[in-house]
Formats: sequence, structure tokens, C-alpha cells
Amino acid sequence: MTLPASVRDATFEVMRTRGMTRIFGNPGSTEVSFLTDLPADIDFVMGLHEGAVVGMATGYALATGEPQFVNLHTAPGLGNAVNAIANARDCHAPLVIVVGQQDRKQLHLTPFLTGRALERLAGEYPVWTHLPPRPQDVPGAIARAYHEAKLAGGPAMVVVPMGDWQEPLDAIAAGAPAMVIKPAGVTPEQLDPLVELLDAAISPVIVTGAGTDTPDGFAAVAALAERLACPVWHEPFSSRAGFPEDHPLFAGHLDWRRQRMRGTLAPHDMVLVLGTKAFQLYVLDEQQPPVSAGTHVAVVSADTDEALQSACELAVVGPVAAVCAALAERSRQRHSATVVTFERPGPPSPPGPGERLRSAHVLALLAQSLPADTVLVEESPTCRPEILERIPTRMPLGFVSNANGGLGFGFAGAIGLRMALPDRPVVAVIGDGAAMFGIQALWSAARYSAGVLLIVMANGAYGVMDSQAHARGGKPPWPQFPELEIAAMARALGCPATRVTTYDELLAALTGAISNLRESTEPLLIEVSVAA
Repeated sequence: MTLPASVRDATFEVMRTRGMTRIFGNPGSTEVSFLTDLPADIDFVMGLHEGAVVGMATGYALATGEPQFVNLHTAPGLGNAVNAIANARDCHAPLVIVVGQQDRKQLHLTPFLTGRALERLAGEYPVWTHLPPRPQDVPGAIARAYHEAKLAGGPAMVVVPMGDWQEPLDAIAAGAPAMVIKPAGVTPEQLDPLVELLDAAISPVIVTGAGTDTPDGFAAVAALAERLACPVWHEPFSSRAGFPEDHPLFAGHLDWRRQRMRGTLAPHDMVLVLGTKAFQLYVLDEQQPPVSAGTHVAVVSADTDEALQSACELAVVGPVAAVCAALAERSRQRHSATVVTFERPGPPSPPGPGERLRSAHVLALLAQSLPADTVLVEESPTCRPEILERIPTRMPLGFVSNANGGLGFGFAGAIGLRMALPDRPVVAVIGDGAAMFGIQALWSAARYSAGVLLIVMANGAYGVMDSQAHARGGKPPWPQFPELEIAAMARALGCPATRVTTYDELLAALTGAISNLRESTEPLLIEVSVAA
């Protein structure tokens, strides 16, 4: 067998074999030896900041379900990208991240741009991290990273010193399986304890998370909910919608506050949590559990960490859609239920003379006009509750948000999603404060013809933080920032943009943009001045 001439050549073969022919990156000196004169079948997608690079790759990976290749520049690049890597981990986005490093031959001298302990810089957010012991082991490590990313559903990272790429291979270099099969089924006997819990329940309820946001997941959870005749709630802060929100059994979104969550779940003696952990909490507002005493809790998740972090009687670690489908066949049929009807608010009246636009005006127009298959990306903490109230998710991947509570994913994630899904409309609703954490991605949107609609809610303030400070009876020390003009910054980055301040301007801008959503190959940013 003839081996490729170099580590670099062998790596390209690994990438081709596994469908990773697109590199998301921002070039640095420790990566030039890898990136210069790429083969014609390997594309390079550039971001102007590493957060945008990882964010675009995350969006692309969420859309395709396949690992995407990311290249980062030693310590500065990896450091800039850590929050985006944390979000990719929490989003379960499979990424293969290759991080540059100084040449092995002079690492002992700690030359300029040496990354100190690069394998530890991103902490526990990568699902797997590796520094190959020899240059010849790099291609095998990248092949393993592909499998690690896909099996664990997250970013796998390989550190590669810059001199490794031109080294020759040898016959005993580390390898990886050409194919990995992870069984996607369960046996009836494995689910006996869960079936018994469900059948014994008088009033079960389902709580879904991002892990059921697939076509199979939507269908299986709907079949199970109909079998159990029970309401379905989404978990708080979910980054995806795990159930069709136009289904009659959809009840709404659980409140993150323990007392309210407990009150919502109190009528039910059995809570079945699907595709997430039990339960997603936030501020410790009281020293009480999120469910009442005597309420049984079971969790089904493909993620071992989610299952093991759950306080529950039973956790099933396995393919969620397959488990739900099996439960729908084996659980006893119920014919009546007390279901909370989720009612969406009606559209607000247009603002009167001298009144400013409100976020409700924007969101109501979107709810009325967005196609059913739209991918809605949310990164507007102030508007999020109203987005969830007004705009239903009707299809898998219809709602995507950052999963770790940080900012900077919205623009980049929407761009990556649109690049991967050119036939689906992609619309992002971003706060003006959040926009400043990832605005560099707008250059990539224009450069790579990502026809995404980006709506910026410009209230000139950190609304959520202001409200939390006021709730404590105090005054926030941070200033507001009404001087920001996101549309002007977008145009400076080559992205078409407009700013609207009146209802008529808003209606005209949205009508024109939405009519062209599916066919557009040009991004458009609409900045809407709204009341704080």
C-alpha cells in the first residue's frame, strides 16, 4: 500500500473520507503550513473572529448533524473561541477542532506564540482533547476526533504543532476505525421499568429538551403524548424546541423559578423528561426541589452527563426517539387528560402618535408572516419570553438558541445554518447588546452569500440585567448605550442593512424581506429601534 507523502496529505484524505471538506477558520502563523495551497476540493470559510468561526461551524453542524472542521490559531485563537466551544458542547454540535501550536523542535524554548497547556485551555468543554505524541499520529487523531465528536455530540479537539504537517508518515502511525456503528434501538426488556412507572401513573406529563428536536423525535414524542393523553412542556432555556408547538397537547414553556415550576408540575404524579436533564434551573430562588414530594421523575437522554446530573428515580441512556417510539407502543392507551391550552397573544395595536415601537410589534408581524419551515435563531434575552409566546415552532430545527447563556452565537449560528440549509428560510432575532459580541460574523454572511434575515432589537440597554438590578431594589451601575448603530456597523462590514423607527417603515421592511427569504443569497440586517 502506498502511503500519502506527508502528514498533511494524509489529513486531507481523512477529511475527504469523512465528508469534512470545508474548513471554518481565521488564519494564524501556526496554521499557515497547513492552510497554504489547499487542494481544490477543500474549501476555506473565513470568519473575522474565532467566536464567529466556531459559531458558523456550530450552526452548520446543527443543520447537517455531521462533524464540521474548525481550524484555530494556538492560544490566542483558542482563547477567543472558548465561549463558542462551550456553546457548541451544550448545543451538542459535533465539531473537529484543530488548534495550531509552535514547532515541536523548539517548544522547549517557549518561543513566541507558544500555547501553554493548550490541551487544557478550553477546560472540559471539548468532549475529547488530544496532543498526538508524534507528528505521524496526527491523521489518526483527527480521524478519532471525528468519531468522538459524532458519538458524544460535541466538539473534539486536536492540538497540532506547526512543523508536523510536512513530516513523512510511517506504517505504524496511529489509526482509527473507518466506520463506527452506534446501535439506535432498544430492546423491550430494557424499557420494562419505565413502562411500569408510566402505567402506574394517574396523571403523567412530558417535559422535552433539545434532544428530541429531530424529525423522528417530533413524531415519536407526539405519538407518546397522544398515547398517554398528557400535556407536553418545553424545559426552561432550551436551545431547541423538542415538540411541535402547534400540536394540541403542547402546554408551553416551564418557568425556571422553582416555585413556579413546582406549581406547574404539581397536578402530575409522573414527569417524563425527554432529551434533557431534570431539571434546567437558574437562580437559586428557594431551598426547595423543583417537583413536589411524591412526584416520580424519569429521564431519557442520549447524553450520559444529562442523565447522571438528574435527580430522578430512573434514567434511560439511549436513543431518545427510539425509546419514545417503543414507549408509545407499549404504554397503556389513555383517553382523557387535563391539558393546559397554550394561548398565544393577539397582535398589539400600532403605536400611537409619539409612541415608540415595541418588540411586540416586530414579533407579531413575524408570527403572522414567517413560513412554517423557517429556522428562527434567538439571541435577544430581553425579548426571548415574548418570542416563545408569539412565534410557534412547527418543524424540527425551527428554533435555535445559544445553549450556555453566553452571547455571540446569534449572528454566526444563523449564518452557518443558512449556509447548510439554502432551501430553508433562516431568520435571527438579536438584541443590540448581544450583537456586539459577534458582529464580525456579518462580513462572512456577505462574503459567502448567506441569505439570512437578521433583525436587531435596538433598545440601547441591557434590558435583562437592568430588570434584575431593579428587582433587587437597586440601581444598575452600567450605562445604557443609545449611540450604537448596528446597521451602520453592518454596512461597514459589507452586509446590507437598514434602520427603522416607525411602524410603516417596519411593515415595509419586513414585508419585502420575508417575501424573498427563501430565494435570497444576500444577507439583510434590519435594525429596529424599540422602547427599552
